[in-house]
Amino acid sequence: MTETNIYDAAVDQSAKDAYFTASQGQLIWTRFKKQKAAMVGAWVLVILILSGLFAPFLTPYDPTIAGRDKDYLNGAPTIPQFCDDNGCSLRPFVYAIERERSAATNFRWVTTVNTEERRYVQFFVEGSEYKLFFITFNTHLFGIENGYVHLFGTDSTGKDIFSRTFHAINTSLAVGTIGVFIAFVLALVIGGISGFYGGWVDSFIQMVTDAVRTIPAIPLFMALAAFIPDTWSAEERFFFISIILGFIGWPTLARRVRTHLLTERNQEYVLAAQLCGASSGHVIRKHLLPSFTSYIIVDLVISFPYMVLSETALSFIGLGLKDPVNSLGVMLQNVTSADVLLNYQWYFIPVIFFIILVMAFVFVGDGLRDAADPYGDTKK
Repeated sequence: MTETNIYDAAVDQSAKDAYFTASQGQLIWTRFKKQKAAMVGAWVLVILILSGLFAPFLTPYDPTIAGRDKDYLNGAPTIPQFCDDNGCSLRPFVYAIERERSAATNFRWVTTVNTEERRYVQFFVEGSEYKLFFITFNTHLFGIENGYVHLFGTDSTGKDIFSRTFHAINTSLAVGTIGVFIAFVLALVIGGISGFYGGWVDSFIQMVTDAVRTIPAIPLFMALAAFIPDTWSAEERFFFISIILGFIGWPTLARRVRTHLLTERNQEYVLAAQLCGASSGHVIRKHLLPSFTSYIIVDLVISFPYMVLSETALSFIGLGLKDPVNSLGVMLQNVTSADVLLNYQWYFIPVIFFIILVMAFVFVGDGLRDAADPYGDTKK
């Protein structure tokens, strides 16, 4: 046997040893990395999450009424450029926007673009104050010295759609996170008790689970919307929607937890823990639930797009979040009119981000589900 063959055999043996001694998390990560679609989705998801978290810094203006451009209502996107008829510049620039009353339009306000006046884009500019991780800042990634720059255009009130979109991603993800966390805790507790004890306890809990699963979400929110006081602040409505989504989203995961515990509760390691005097809660927390942690993580990731979709759908039909809160559902309300479809197509830019966000979650969830399957890797 040559030295090359000996080296290759040693490498193969080392790889096999690493495979058989790897932890469950390492095996999942190894299988997950082999799926290109899941990896692309993961990178896109990381970028969107970071963009949402740092939206106040990445966006130039306040997404609320306070940050609107009164001189540029329903304005088209202003794309920075380097060259025009007057020559080229090393710094990107946009044109000045002028608003005046015209006799040709019965003295209504008319917005015109002054192609002779350049306004250069600057980076790390001072602007409106915002809080990031409980610290107050006023520095934004980019902006212009005089006037506004609107990469995605403006809406009917002059608010910057670019700023609104990134803040909306953060809001929708926050709603999904709170809803998933509540559903996750309820599913583990209810499913754990049902699966561990069985008998009449299991039967009673399953009746409750079936009852919750049969509750239609839209009529429920229509009924709740009738009781929400108009005096509630945007923050109160935000947490209310998140809590309700969590309270109706736990049955699916609870059933999976219950099924696993019914199978595992008679295993030898569970009996050994009980003989050593471990309590039922200790056995569930320390032995049963950790035995399928990977599947719980997969369920959590898969649950996120459904929570985001639920918030978006409810806000879209007017039962969820409302202005001045910026969420993807609130922004999608603006694309329902034929006038927007025909004249203001830039209103659909947040829709593209919404589709990308949901698809990224779906690809990552599918990748994790396949990677968590111990029988999914047929090459070993």
